[in-house]
Amino acid sequence: MADMENLPFAADFPAATREDWLKLVEAVLKGAPFERLISTTYDDLSIDPLAARRSDVRPIAARPSAAHWEILARIDHPDPALANEIALRELSNGAAGLALVFAGARGDYGFGLPATEAALTRALEGVHFDAGITVEVDVSPAAVAMVDAMLSRGLAWPPPATNVRLGLDPLGAVATSGASTRPWSELAPHFARRVIALTHLGYKGRLTVADGRIIHNAGGSEAQELAHTLSVALAYLRALEAEGVALDAARRMIFFRLSADADQFLTIGKFRALRKLWARIETACGLAPEPAFISAETAWRMMARRDPHVNILRATIAAFAAALGGADAITVLPFTSALGLPDRFARRIARNTQLVLGEEANLARVADPAAGSGAVEDLTTQLCGAAW
Repeated sequence: MADMENLPFAADFPAATREDWLKLVEAVLKGAPFERLISTTYDDLSIDPLAARRSDVRPIAARPSAAHWEILARIDHPDPALANEIALRELSNGAAGLALVFAGARGDYGFGLPATEAALTRALEGVHFDAGITVEVDVSPAAVAMVDAMLSRGLAWPPPATNVRLGLDPLGAVATSGASTRPWSELAPHFARRVIALTHLGYKGRLTVADGRIIHNAGGSEAQELAHTLSVALAYLRALEAEGVALDAARRMIFFRLSADADQFLTIGKFRALRKLWARIETACGLAPEPAFISAETAWRMMARRDPHVNILRATIAAFAAALGGADAITVLPFTSALGLPDRFARRIARNTQLVLGEEANLARVADPAAGSGAVEDLTTQLCGAAW
């Protein structure tokens, strides 16, 4: 055993250079140009199959090292009693929080909670918020007023005990519907005052979201999703500042939500790029950059109706990529979502996918593991430029 420990690993193998690799590639291509292996994305970004390793970069600050991302369970059953049963079962089997989806919300893929006080109260019955449960809300226009009314009366979520991300997103609602009754210049003050009023009630968390799923679900590219998300976040930052909120406080009221799909490296690059771009905006505002809070949802547009079990693989790759990209919270869509309301087994697989990635594969224990990778660093840089 002592002799084995002293053996230098791979010491007898010569160091390989890029030229050595190119010679092997040329032999396989049989005279075809190497450039034929360079692929392009929808944003016309080049993906070099032999991108050089980067030793001049540092890891991008995201989750604290060894901190697990929040495993969120999607609660979207239209029957509040069954939604409550699902919520309690998910929380007791490893989920760290709930992703509440209301009917008519952007994440309503056919099903959602009714936008009534009775439905919300019943769905959350027996949930112990003082245990550190996270609640991330995907609100519909009808649900905004209802949730506002409940919060103002101290119902739904007690402020001191709950980590609630309310997800107010009026510009997202406009983008989804394609129309608005009033221009943003008139909507912005009302939006900012609503957020400020909630903070006065004791809700100190991230109450508004810049949601990129709108673009991704509509067929948009990675750069378009990033550009939309940044533009919306910047508009909210300006609206809050105009109502007297200091920029340092305003940025902590905003979180981001991105789609994670089965294109592993583009997803990793997209999440990393958002952090770098937001840090640039913070710097331009005269602020010292702080890690943005990014919530991920596995992409709806990649879910297949035929042979839905392949969706398990797609969702696993997407969750894996979001985790490596530094997502702070992840929601995995159950693999039968495109067929209708997921059953208990599909929800269990969605939850356990994250538990295996986090607790058995230990993906959360390394900060920005893609840092220095030639391919990922190159994609991240290109996405930053295209989105900006």
